[in-house]
Amino acid sequence: MGNSVVLSIVLSLILCAIYLIFSNRIIAMFGGTVNEETFHHSKEYFFYISLGIPFYMFGQAMNPVIRADGSPKFAMASTLAGAVINIILDPIFIFICKWGMMGAAVATVIGQIATALLSVWYLLHSKAIKLSKDDFFLNFDIIRRTLVLGICSFLSQISLVAAMAAINNMIRKYGALDEVFGQEQYAQIPMAVVGIVMKFFQIVISIVVGMAAGCIPIVGFNMGAGLNNRVKNLFTKLLIAETCVGVVAFVIVELLPMQLISIFGAANESIYYTEFAIKAFRIYLCMVIFACINKAAFIFLQAMGKAAASTMLSMVREIVFGVGFALLLPVFFGLDGVLYSMPVSDILTFIISVIVIALTYKQLNSGKVTA
Repeated sequence: MGNSVVLSIVLSLILCAIYLIFSNRIIAMFGGTVNEETFHHSKEYFFYISLGIPFYMFGQAMNPVIRADGSPKFAMASTLAGAVINIILDPIFIFICKWGMMGAAVATVIGQIATALLSVWYLLHSKAIKLSKDDFFLNFDIIRRTLVLGICSFLSQISLVAAMAAINNMIRKYGALDEVFGQEQYAQIPMAVVGIVMKFFQIVISIVVGMAAGCIPIVGFNMGAGLNNRVKNLFTKLLIAETCVGVVAFVIVELLPMQLISIFGAANESIYYTEFAIKAFRIYLCMVIFACINKAAFIFLQAMGKAAASTMLSMVREIVFGVGFALLLPVFFGLDGVLYSMPVSDILTFIISVIVIALTYKQLNSGKVTA
């Protein structure tokens, strides 16, 4: 616990410095230079969000520590507290104080500070462990084991970032070649729309990840006890549940795209905005059912100790397919090719996932589960 505190603080300060020093390059890497207005807003938001990185990372790092200490309700409450504060302060800072993008960023950072402070309070009142100053000296054996366990999640997240960077840059490049979005007044539309679509997708995936993550301690207990049938049954139930989440999301994006657009405050935009948003939702997320199943498989396999298979699937999805098709398909289909890169990647990943899932079931039936 002490090592996780020190590492999260040190690494967050390093990241904060990197973000502030190389802010222009990072913003450009993720397509934030579509036009001067977009770059201005991106830079303003990015600066204040970067200042909050130490608080955000600390809160996120302590959340699983608090859960592991036997207080999942407090872990959830601390995260929700930050989110609620953010939601309350957003309209106050943006509209009443008229701080614009700065207001949105500052509201987010204040919410992150609240979560971090609650985490500090918990560490001082933890159930199982009472920290002393000696616990904060870095132990390289602990660090090594921690990194081995965390590398799978790290690679999964960093590969997703790479895919997002590729998609954003292709949107900027091929949006500029489009007959409509090549015009200055409409240049920011594709980037804004895909941002909205990705936000909705993140909500769906958050539900998927939450359900799969809830299985981790159960899987660990039953794997350790050699109760493979329970693990198999739980895997089956999880896949069915995640499929249901995907079906609901699919129905929403295909039948109610206009309602989704209005939720994100885009009801009064131009006809070009609305038309592209409807198309983006219906194409980009048409294989969201497969995406839900794929994500559940990644996490469940990791919980079973099959880190290599989980990492392989995640890297193939985001780097090989995600980045690859985001770069390739626009060459043939222009801006629409960026939208098609998501469902194509999910279909191909699903095919591989089915094979891995079938092999996993076979191993569980035989009682010989290997990493």
